[in-house]
Amino acid sequence: MESLYTLLFIYILLELFEVQWQKAATLMTMLSRMYHRYKENILLFFVLHPTYYFGIWLVMVTDASFGAIILLFIKTVDIATKVILIQQVFEKKELSAEMTMMLNAPLHPLMPYIGVFVYPPLVYMALTF
Repeated sequence: MESLYTLLFIYILLELFEVQWQKAATLMTMLSRMYHRYKENILLFFVLHPTYYFGIWLVMVTDASFGAIILLFIKTVDIATKVILIQQVFEKKELSAEMTMMLNAPLHPLMPYIGVFVYPPLVYMALTF
């Protein structure tokens, strides 16, 4: 049980690390920060998502439990969406007016922290069921 709480704590720390390097006032600014890392070195961009690797590890150690698979699926979709948006906005420069408005809309200050509340229950579920 003690190791369960330790793993949850480690996961939350990793999630907070990701929040810190990505957080911004708008989605466009957030994408811009990510694009800077992406352009600098795409491997660095992927390394800066340690919760994804935690998810891969979780799938392996839990023999592909439901919670671990869901966590890894969501994290995969999250990273893929970020890469697609980065390419659309900064490389192809193909952006509709509606998408531009959405990306420039201000974010609630707690929005970047949603993952800190959503993902740990999946980690807990993966390790206990």
